[in-house]
Amino acid sequence: MRQPCPALRLTSLAAASGLLFASAAAHAQATATPPAAAASAAQAQQLETVVITGIRRSLETSVNLKRSSSGLVDGIVAEDIGKFPDTNLAEAMSRISGVSIDRSNGEGTKVTVRGMGPDFNLVLLNGRQMPGSNVDGSAPSSRSFDFSNLAAEGVSALEVYKTSKASTPTGGMGATINIRTPRPFDGKETIASFGVKMVKDQSAQRLPDPEKGKNATPEVSGIYSSQFADGMFGITLIGSYQERDSGYNTSAANNGWHTFKGSDSGWGPLPNPAPEVKNRPQANDIYNVPQSLNYAFTGIHRERTNGQLVLQARPTKDLVGTLDFTMSEQKFTSKRNDISAWFNFGGQFGEYTPGPIATPIIYGEHMANSDVAMGASRIKTKNKNQSLGLNLKWKATDALNFDFDAHHSTATSGADDPLGTAVTLATASMNRGDTFVDFSQKFPVLSIKNAPLTPALQELQGSVFGNSYQKDQVDQFQARGNWKINTDSSLDFGVALTNVKNRSAFANVQRDTWGANAAGGPSAMPDDIWHADSISKYFSRIPGSNDPRLYNQLFVFDFDELRNAAIKALGSDALLKASFDFKDDFRTTEKSQAIFGQYNANWDWGVPFEASLGARYERTKVNSPSVESIPTTVRWVSDNEIPITFSGTRSSSRSGKYGYFLPSLDLAADVTADTKLRVSYGQTIGRPGWSAIQGGQTLDGLARLNGGSGSIGNPDLKPLKSNNFDFSAEHYYAKSSYISAAYFHKSITNYIESTVVDATPFDLHTPVGNAMFNEAINTGGCGQSDSGCIRTYIFAHFPNAPGVAANPAQGPSAGIITAQPTDPSLIFKLATQANSARKASLNGIELNAQHTFRNGFGGSINYTKVRSGLAAKDNVIGNQFALVGLGDSGNVVAFYEDDTYSARVAYNWRGKYLAANFGGTDGAQPLYVEPYGQVDISLGYILNPHLSFQLEAINLTDQYTRTHMRAEQQIGSVTQLGRRVMIGARYKF
Repeated sequence: MRQPCPALRLTSLAAASGLLFASAAAHAQATATPPAAAASAAQAQQLETVVITGIRRSLETSVNLKRSSSGLVDGIVAEDIGKFPDTNLAEAMSRISGVSIDRSNGEGTKVTVRGMGPDFNLVLLNGRQMPGSNVDGSAPSSRSFDFSNLAAEGVSALEVYKTSKASTPTGGMGATINIRTPRPFDGKETIASFGVKMVKDQSAQRLPDPEKGKNATPEVSGIYSSQFADGMFGITLIGSYQERDSGYNTSAANNGWHTFKGSDSGWGPLPNPAPEVKNRPQANDIYNVPQSLNYAFTGIHRERTNGQLVLQARPTKDLVGTLDFTMSEQKFTSKRNDISAWFNFGGQFGEYTPGPIATPIIYGEHMANSDVAMGASRIKTKNKNQSLGLNLKWKATDALNFDFDAHHSTATSGADDPLGTAVTLATASMNRGDTFVDFSQKFPVLSIKNAPLTPALQELQGSVFGNSYQKDQVDQFQARGNWKINTDSSLDFGVALTNVKNRSAFANVQRDTWGANAAGGPSAMPDDIWHADSISKYFSRIPGSNDPRLYNQLFVFDFDELRNAAIKALGSDALLKASFDFKDDFRTTEKSQAIFGQYNANWDWGVPFEASLGARYERTKVNSPSVESIPTTVRWVSDNEIPITFSGTRSSSRSGKYGYFLPSLDLAADVTADTKLRVSYGQTIGRPGWSAIQGGQTLDGLARLNGGSGSIGNPDLKPLKSNNFDFSAEHYYAKSSYISAAYFHKSITNYIESTVVDATPFDLHTPVGNAMFNEAINTGGCGQSDSGCIRTYIFAHFPNAPGVAANPAQGPSAGIITAQPTDPSLIFKLATQANSARKASLNGIELNAQHTFRNGFGGSINYTKVRSGLAAKDNVIGNQFALVGLGDSGNVVAFYEDDTYSARVAYNWRGKYLAANFGGTDGAQPLYVEPYGQVDISLGYILNPHLSFQLEAINLTDQYTRTHMRAEQQIGSVTQLGRRVMIGARYKF
């Protein structure tokens, strides 16, 4: 019976991390074990010593991984310790077939595998489930570890397991991804190196002065790894510090779009007939109306510190112990200036595309003395991750091995600023005339008549000082065993206990002062804090930004200067700083227990066969208590602003549970010495995001004429379930060269759908629709959506009515109308999620080719095509389940390498895909990311065995990104970034 050749096998699971170290002790080289321990001596596939010296050897190692693994596995291995091929881990993974990435500020953060978005891919660190947190103002949804938390210098391999096994932790419907870091027993040599790098991000300079960053920022890293006492003890110490200044300029309909049918009437829809709207949508058409258009300029400063300490001991030849500590900390500061125009849905004019899905080519409204809104915002947060783990590998007998692994890991995020995590001060000039936006080009062109900006008209408006705190904690214990039954078969078995605690807490201090003279008028603000600037120069890469109709002016200003002026004008800072008394506090505990068994065998029926047959049972309980703010007062303060006042809190709790039996089967046949066929089947689950199972209810603090909004969690949600079939053929025709094709099919049930339910929590009331409101419409001649006319009528005819407080000094429609107990109930649209009985499937193909020439040149190309009934349907109004991340992707890489020089050019492409079911102003709408391609290059020079230099350029062709909703004209956002260039040196002692 032919034995498989020795090859690299890499870690994928938390429990497998101990096996990695045992093999390392046995062979004194970098090793790891895949999710299933080796079935037999034949299947163990002990590792050869791999001394990686460059691009070619890295590719050779990844080919060995792909060829020798049980099931479909791809990976990227560091060329040398501290020398990962890409400076960003997510960007490195995007080179793998079937893997595409989400970019934030031009940098990869999360991954999609085979059309399954970040929520459905399980990310492990050294085989362990890691926590994650963020402070974007809501509970963290994704369970995926954010790759931007780790510097690439401290990573030795990325491993992508595309097929499931019984020994694999649940949660990776698309893939299970393991980030592996160096260990002292990976090799016998002492390794010490130090690297420095300077980074120039072009986007940091394409900003107004208050947001601009430095021309270049530093990065440093160091690694030390050694064994002593004749290999009985080992230590690895890795540290890195990085600063980066960057930025982006975005035009967006950031407050969403209202969606209507052509026959709809009331507040929001176009009038019918609409004489000033060309090609008004027909009765059965779906069409959209924008709430606002915004231009924003954001500068970012990030500081990232990483550290790892690994201690290993081999007290006897049969026992290896590993104690490791990993930490990462990111400090993030974002400064933003913006200008926007809001629409009130009266006096509309413009032009629409033909139905059945109509969208504005031009949308405008007749206005007089409305607001040209400008704001300054700041975000200052700190994210900290810590993980302490212990692993014991024990060879009890020649046929029986045990692996014990435990870790305690936390991720916390919160304010790095006494003012809060996200703070905004709004200003305006109250001189806006007729306003329209042309959406026909890639860049939306905002045009405003009769609104020249002058400091003498600029005044303070409302403000928001938000504060968030989040913590995620994972305590995990895993015990595994491998029994070698005979030379051709083995049994893997094990148990796992995982306890995850997630906390999301929020506090909000908001001043709802809007309209003319809302905070003392223009005279309350000093003129010298406003600095005139133009808009188009910050979007020069985007077609349409040079349109002469553009309202090409704005004021930029420093946030702290404006806040100091506001404190002086208001006489207090009480409403100009955040609260750290978190009134909304949601805590979720998820406890899981798992047991698995897996039988592995290989035999010869004319050709060598390998098989792994197993099953895993996992049971989970969810409990989610919460503290919720109680709303008390509803006030109508301006045309379309109805703020809600909160006072006091209440406690609530919700829970859920589920259990799943998950079988798996892997078959492989070496049909020739160079050709391998594989068939795999497995059942996997995808757990709901934390925000979905968070039990609390949150009401937004600002309602509109058509009601309020908010969200409520559902801890009783069941995970998605998928039946997965995989088929692949691989031909390895030369060293480091191969072609392969794979087909995958996922039959998915138990969908989690976003839904919106109408509710009247806390018995709140609203002045909208009361007797005074209706009289203004029926008697006063006001249109149902003409809120300014309605408010003017109420103040003129009911000045002494309960709750009515007119303010003639600010205009005939100014003042406050407070809701009374006899007024209509305030209806909230609460976003929640629920399981659906619908079924659908996902199918795709992966094509790969890689070739290396003897003259130092080489290259690779791959393409993944995915199709599914889970694609978003543009002709559906309201909520639907659609798979986030679904789309095609591809890569082309060319390289050259000799003993002194190396060069690589990589083109990464991702097709159109669904980024979110964007809620916007009135329920879910599909939000698509348009096709995007990026060219990256890297150049290397080895001066001598100790000193090397590297030059890298990211986004060499300076591409921009764009999103849209149902149609391309219905813009989500368009963002101009920039190139990123890095030059560095590394010295190896």
